[in-house]
Amino acid sequence: MQLDKPDWQKLQIPLGILAAVIILATLLSLFAQNYSISQEHALQAQQNQLNAARQHYQSSGLEKDTITEYLPKYQALINKGFVGEERRIEWVDELRAQHKEHKLFGIKYSISQQENYKPSFAPSLGEFVLHRSIMKLDLDMLHEGDILQLTESLAAKNPASFMLRDCEITRLGAVGALSNQLIANLHARCELDWLTMHEPEAVQIVATPSS
Repeated sequence: MQLDKPDWQKLQIPLGILAAVIILATLLSLFAQNYSISQEHALQAQQNQLNAARQHYQSSGLEKDTITEYLPKYQALINKGFVGEERRIEWVDELRAQHKEHKLFGIKYSISQQENYKPSFAPSLGEFVLHRSIMKLDLDMLHEGDILQLTESLAAKNPASFMLRDCEITRLGAVGALSNQLIANLHARCELDWLTMHEPEAVQIVATPSS
């Protein structure tokens, strides 16, 4: 069957409509496909946000449990003077009190400037920073037990943390000399490390130091 020119003229409008419908259907299909892809991306993004929020909530719960568990111990360290600023006046007052209580010979002391301290026994302290101040002691003694008695008393009475780092003992006068007077036989030059730990700036804990 052959179509002549009048027949083509009659089919021109229907064919145009058909072409328009095909083009429209193709555009709608592409739009629907792109919309579906964008919706999948949006859904995936929301799922990622939900997962991140869930993980943050779970980690927040763990952090809260950890803080609740260790806060009393941490507060105790603050009250003892181990965490926070050093308390030199308290150290010296306690040294004088113990020296007087045990009726020791004269004692001289000095405290150096505070410095960062990275001992081998504490290689990693996280965000905390350990500091030390070296106290030098010079005192005469009747016998070796005097310095042990003094440091043990300091450790028992003073809540702050310190370490006896070095102690050099020398004898005074002639060995075996007898005297009716109570005089010093030995002299000790010792160094103590007073330790304090500074808390990170992110830690916001209100502490009331013990008096």
